[in-house]
Amino acid sequence: MILRAGMVAASALATAVAAQVAPYDLAGPRLNVTVTHGDGQGATTLPIAAVPNLTAGDRLTITADLPQDQSAHYLLVVAFLRGATNPPPKKWFFEGETWKAKGRTLRITVPDGAQQAIAFLAPATGGDFGTVVDAVRGRPGAFVRASQDLNQASLDRARLDAYVAGINARDTEGGVRLEQVSPLLARSLSIRLKDDCLTKPAELQAGCLTGGSDALVLSDGHSSSIAEALTGTPTDLAYQLSATPQGGYGYYSPYIGVVRDVARILGAFRTANYQYIPALATHDGDGLKLLLNAVPSFGKPKSVLVAALPAVAPPSPPPLRATHPGVAYCLTRPGLVLPVEGAPLIHATAYARDLALRVTAKDGREVDLPLVPDAEQGGVRVRTDALKPDRFDAELTGRLHGRWGFEPFEGPRFALQNPQGSNWRAPDKAGDGSGELVVGRDNPLPLAGAGGACVDAMTLKLANGTTRPVAWEAKKGGGVIATLPLAGVAPGDMSLRVQLAGMTEPATIPLTAYAEAGRIDGFTLHAGDRDGVLTGARLDMVKGLSVDGKTFRPGALVRVAGGDRLTMTADAVPALADGKSGRVTLADGRTAAVKVTLAPARPAATLIARTVTPPDGALTVALPDGVVSQRDRLTFSVRAGEATRFAPGDRVEVAAGDATATVPLRLQDAGVAIASLAPGEALGAGTAGPLRFRVVQGDAAGDWQPLGTLVRVPVLRAAACADRCTLSGRDLFLLSAAGPVTVPEGFTGETLTLPTEAAKDARLALTLRDDPAVAASVAVTAKGG
Repeated sequence: MILRAGMVAASALATAVAAQVAPYDLAGPRLNVTVTHGDGQGATTLPIAAVPNLTAGDRLTITADLPQDQSAHYLLVVAFLRGATNPPPKKWFFEGETWKAKGRTLRITVPDGAQQAIAFLAPATGGDFGTVVDAVRGRPGAFVRASQDLNQASLDRARLDAYVAGINARDTEGGVRLEQVSPLLARSLSIRLKDDCLTKPAELQAGCLTGGSDALVLSDGHSSSIAEALTGTPTDLAYQLSATPQGGYGYYSPYIGVVRDVARILGAFRTANYQYIPALATHDGDGLKLLLNAVPSFGKPKSVLVAALPAVAPPSPPPLRATHPGVAYCLTRPGLVLPVEGAPLIHATAYARDLALRVTAKDGREVDLPLVPDAEQGGVRVRTDALKPDRFDAELTGRLHGRWGFEPFEGPRFALQNPQGSNWRAPDKAGDGSGELVVGRDNPLPLAGAGGACVDAMTLKLANGTTRPVAWEAKKGGGVIATLPLAGVAPGDMSLRVQLAGMTEPATIPLTAYAEAGRIDGFTLHAGDRDGVLTGARLDMVKGLSVDGKTFRPGALVRVAGGDRLTMTADAVPALADGKSGRVTLADGRTAAVKVTLAPARPAATLIARTVTPPDGALTVALPDGVVSQRDRLTFSVRAGEATRFAPGDRVEVAAGDATATVPLRLQDAGVAIASLAPGEALGAGTAGPLRFRVVQGDAAGDWQPLGTLVRVPVLRAAACADRCTLSGRDLFLLSAAGPVTVPEGFTGETLTLPTEAAKDARLALTLRDDPAVAASVAVTAKGG
């Protein structure tokens, strides 16, 4: 086996690194133990492997299973303890001479007040029973501690063995599932893993998981000593897991890391005749197999084997809890596993008995479905071989229950669903058609029906007989949402087939898909306008609109969030009254009514005056009236139209090219307002072209009005003439010519040299690349003047 190979390979390292710690790998004797609990007809007898704790009054039957040719005589001694500071009475010690037929088996009743039970196998030398009694009564605390630590060690070893067995079982299948199985096994058994093993090739994973220098199971330093004692590898198979006392299920304990000190504790009792060595009691079928970490001695001092029996304590049921509370599970799903956590010993021991999921049938009778712990799946598997689904409602609750040793216990509850194929349906269509399926795209479709957790597959069958797989997801509160793939599908009838776990025939839901139809929301026209806006969806199908005998033709179509906006234009300004209704004609001949809204007239304004202020610190490029450079500041005033009155909060939009800026209006009064902006900052330094503006009041915007021309000009530092003229500055590439001299494309210099005759009347003409028709110029000074 892989584990054995790993241990053999690590034995040399164990000897060198941790010579003081010997592994529990020597096979010792076996004890066959049964426990009878209760009296009369209510008495129950269980093997010790199924008993997590003893109770006062329990009857023990203990037999030392020694070979027939056993030459050394062993005395079997069973002692009960009652705490570290209270020596037990002598009558709590029982002996059996195993070499004799009558002495091989002990029948003992657990005394009232006992807290621990411990077994000894002592070589028979005469006086051996009294020596053991004196040792225990003299230092009861040492044996109490030994009992606690050995019990924990045996249960931790059981969890490790269960993990290794699961890994080895998967390794025999080729290791292809180890990366999936290992985390679930570790979670079920409360073992923390090192992920490095799962990144290795499949054929190396099992060896890494169960031994060797790359062992998967971790140590936190606190629990490493117990791992050394159990496995013999210094840290390779050390594992970090919670302590599991005999009643147990897993809580952290400060003394889990001192199991190896049991030998030192017991070593204090070494005499000329006896030395005490711990024996790890592991469950082996119905009995206890003792594992030793030291070779027994039959010469003086002879070895007395010390093994712990389950503690005498009140029953402590496992605190099982649902791993995913609130999740519903399909009752009819073959191999259904209910994920549980909190009690790893249900997977590592036989303490949990008669596990079942109790459900209530329609007639009120309770039905128990057997459960099997499944560490590999991370929970308990439900056996539904004899289940008759028609006996149960669509929604029901299952309650986990069973016995922990002799005592009954209750576990978590689970929401269960029982599929009813005939009641699966799609929702009724809304009166406005919003619930219709539309071809050409994916359609989400909510489905209602019993057993949403039971859905295994969905298939869409089209009118032509072809099928398409359908994706779905569960909805909160029940039901599912299917996503129907209707791209490239022709309109018509189709059906959705829902395959439910445990049902031979799928549930069939008839459906109809339609071509997408246009949606007409409304038509808005401002008083005094020829153009109105029609809103809706698929307005590309609109051919015309008539309102009160006036005809509007379609213009620009704009796609916006939630639909379309289509401009509709009349031949002349129509005189319409509010509250009218119109009729839209579609390209296929259909017509639809539309509500018409007559909105107030849009705001109107005219330009009164404008002022251009050049920036400070540079030569001014003179521009004609109406032309603004990107470096200037533009201030302009507007007068409200006849039906418009300015109010606080009104604003003006200024645009050039594709750039638009919004500027607040400062009111002189309700009829005149002023706006100011730096075009280069508001519209972007690279923007040029015709400037326009419009007034905006609320959501209504007026018509665009011309405001001037925006150009880009260089930043000039000097323009001077003597024998020759010189022009210097930045961004001279914005000029196509200076006087008669052409500026090369992509010019990067900062100085242009020109002939003296370039300057006329002390000014130098400049030609702008943005608009060569603009008459721009700069003043020239005489050098030295």
